[in-house]
Amino acid sequence: MSHSNLAVAITPQASMTERMRDILDTVAANTAKAEELRRVPDENVEALRSIGYLRAMVPSAYGGGEESPVDLYRAARLLASVCSSTAWAMQLLMGHAHVVAAFSKQAQDEVWGENPDTYVCSSVAPRGTFTAVEGGWRLTGRYQFSSGCDHAHWTILGGMRPHAETGEPEYCLALVPMSEVQIIDTWFTSGLKGTGSKDLAVEDVFVPEHRVEPIGALFTGQARGSGLHPGELYRIPFSAIFGASFSVVALGAADGMMATYTERQKDRVRALTGQKAVDSASSYMRLAESHQDLRAATALIEKDWHDFLALARGEIEFTPDLMAGWRSTQSYVVKLAVQATDRLFNASGGSAGYLDNPAQRFWRDIHMAAGHYYVDYDVASRILGRHLMGLEPEAGVI
Repeated sequence: MSHSNLAVAITPQASMTERMRDILDTVAANTAKAEELRRVPDENVEALRSIGYLRAMVPSAYGGGEESPVDLYRAARLLASVCSSTAWAMQLLMGHAHVVAAFSKQAQDEVWGENPDTYVCSSVAPRGTFTAVEGGWRLTGRYQFSSGCDHAHWTILGGMRPHAETGEPEYCLALVPMSEVQIIDTWFTSGLKGTGSKDLAVEDVFVPEHRVEPIGALFTGQARGSGLHPGELYRIPFSAIFGASFSVVALGAADGMMATYTERQKDRVRALTGQKAVDSASSYMRLAESHQDLRAATALIEKDWHDFLALARGEIEFTPDLMAGWRSTQSYVVKLAVQATDRLFNASGGSAGYLDNPAQRFWRDIHMAAGHYYVDYDVASRILGRHLMGLEPEAGVI
């Protein structure tokens, strides 16, 4: 987890999507290695660091890029079309800079003061317990699904502490250096195998008050560091930036399946009949329908990304309609991406199951991604449905 000087010059005029294309061959060459290691290979991390991707949401005040989220999401989708595991873990490490930028300046100085290429993983479910002590808190907890933790220098951990005024449990996030965290290797999965989404554990770790923020304050722009950085990136709600991270990987995996299916169907010959698959109308009809699914998903999701920027610029207001729409669209586009992927995988024949066929990897990865709470459409449709009916939000549903 050592830092090194930037090895590749970053051309200011080049979009992140263009820069991402320059390293795709390196990432593609390591797809099998990522699954074997069950984490993102060091070569992939270095390639992403070299194009400035991993500092792209770090504030410019600390040497970061403060780049457009629209471009960053497109770049992550492109990355996922080659290696979904690398995209999942690394775009989370990249995107966590957005929430760190809302913590106190003292906390930000500790994270980025020496180097903007400092990476932050997370496990934000409130599994930890805060105990008040002089100057801060003692945190104890066991956490799951911390993607990219092997490459992180800090982590964001969730927990409950007593509210300062009411004494009621308050959901908070804490910044903790990885030197005080135990990584527990539990990541033995069928999909997204290369994300290294292992368990973390902390035992009575001291967290100073300046490194703890209520999640409600982070969601509503009331955290200590809110407004510290004037760029429009930091005027986009934390919930929007964080939530968008998951859907782009699913869309990229579906893109990868589309490309694999298209290329392999051209040469595929049915074993029993000798018929070329490309001569079968059903083979390209399925391709057409999946293409339309992904076009629709892209239109929906990119509209939301541009709305993020419109909100940051004061062109639209942050309304309950907007909030419910964003939350449900993230899940709905994943549903479309899974649908498109399943259709093509089911039409690919038995050879799609061979481990040297990327189709099976994209199929495994997208189903693993779709299992994340945030992109579960059953949850999202409950949120949107109640909103459309004029009902109060359901308790306990995020």
